[in-house]
Amino acid sequence: MALKATIFKAELQVSDMDRNYFQSHSLTLARHPSETDERMMIRLLAFALNAHVSRNNSEALQFTKGLSSDDEPDLWLKNLHGDIEQWVEVGLPDERRIRKSCNRANQVTIYAYGERSATVWWKNIENDLARFDNLSISYLSAEDTAAIADIARRNMSLQATVQDRDIWFGDENNTLMISPEIWKLSNL
Repeated sequence: MALKATIFKAELQVSDMDRNYFQSHSLTLARHPSETDERMMIRLLAFALNAHVSRNNSEALQFTKGLSSDDEPDLWLKNLHGDIEQWVEVGLPDERRIRKSCNRANQVTIYAYGERSATVWWKNIENDLARFDNLSISYLSAEDTAAIADIARRNMSLQATVQDRDIWFGDENNTLMISPEIWKLSNL
């Protein structure tokens, strides 16, 4: 018998001063049986950092099948024609997957994590990725990702405030200041 996903609910209040974006989101996250709380919360953080809703709600950043699909990122934003405007990955995708995503989407964002493995991954892949102008890569420290994993609950009420690329992320009991390290910034 296959294990089923665990469902998490999050009320997320996003205040992004960098993009002048202020919105509340009622989110449902399905945590794959092989996914950790850390990875799930990084997906939620990535949502907060890239949240988007058009005026008519026809275009919005969405969670995808994620780990259950090889052809989809963790999050994406599609336009009315079905074109991928933004592709958001969490983790350390291989060069082939990144190349494919950069060819399919207007903007690709990767949130790398994993203290030792991420730095080795970046050193091995950095030169191969220099040619992609639509690619941004940020690194989240092990200390930060462990701290956000600690606030994971089945029902969460979270706040995310973004200013000058820093994010204050937390619930009613904890507020964490996270400063993603920029490894590659899109030229678009």
